[in-house]
Amino acid sequence: MPPCAAMRIDLKTGFRCNNRCTFCVQGDRRSRDPDRSTAELKACLEADRAHGDEVVFTGGECTIRPDIGELVRHARDLGYREIQLQTNGRRLGVERFCDEMIEAGVTEFSPALHGAHATTHDEQTQAPGSYRQTVQGIRNLVARGQRVITNSVVTRRNLDELPLLAELLVRLGVSQYQLAMVHPLGAAQDGFATVVPRLEQAAPQVRLAMVPAVRARIPAMVEAMPACFMHGFEAFIAEQHIPATRIDDPNLQVPDYRHARVTEGKAKGPPCQVCTWNAVCEGPWREYPEQHGWQAHQPRTDPPPGV
Repeated sequence: MPPCAAMRIDLKTGFRCNNRCTFCVQGDRRSRDPDRSTAELKACLEADRAHGDEVVFTGGECTIRPDIGELVRHARDLGYREIQLQTNGRRLGVERFCDEMIEAGVTEFSPALHGAHATTHDEQTQAPGSYRQTVQGIRNLVARGQRVITNSVVTRRNLDELPLLAELLVRLGVSQYQLAMVHPLGAAQDGFATVVPRLEQAAPQVRLAMVPAVRARIPAMVEAMPACFMHGFEAFIAEQHIPATRIDDPNLQVPDYRHARVTEGKAKGPPCQVCTWNAVCEGPWREYPEQHGWQAHQPRTDPPPGV
């Protein structure tokens, strides 16, 4: 099969991590699932190359692997056009490590920052000093002219400072930032009551957090926020921008993540059936209405663009 440029490969390298985030979707996999070997991951890269020319190294925390540079170089040598590190960003705080990853062939970095202040971020990662390291990592990469796309999980803890977080990311010079409504699985499911915010409370802060991107003329988006909460900010709904993705997980191969996301990950309720945006909106994560119901979801009557 010839290489296909239309698919992005999400390669799970293992689930060890130097953070222990209160919202981690992987839960206890760090203690249950051993990291994949170098040989196994190289074989995955070779097999997955038939499906796409973009790869995202993720986990767990891929940067704590001693072979991460070797794996990135192997991906580069196989002809992957885009190579992203999805990371908590802590090791990027070391300039030498940044230089090693750039030399190896990383084309895009995706560090995660979960608060505008150190206390907010560190309380959620349960790793003292992680905010300082990640912010320094972003600075290191921007100073080297690298493409930096940050990810921030929206939780009860950081909800009120999302606009400040967006302003901070713009000041740091990121290329793009994304907010992601917490997926109530793993640790987030265990701590649902204290971790997962109500969508109607999150939406105003999320919309405000898009404004700094507009002013700075950089892309920004939010994942898993239904269209009924995004009046006037529909262009920032992430699902319309997420590329076709193949997930290579040691326990689960997902050839089309969008299909799995829509059919298994997300949910539609009674308000969705009469909403004019039903065909283009994926709805919330399935676990959310199981706890909070559908009362806050108000069907839209205006047509989506192009309809």
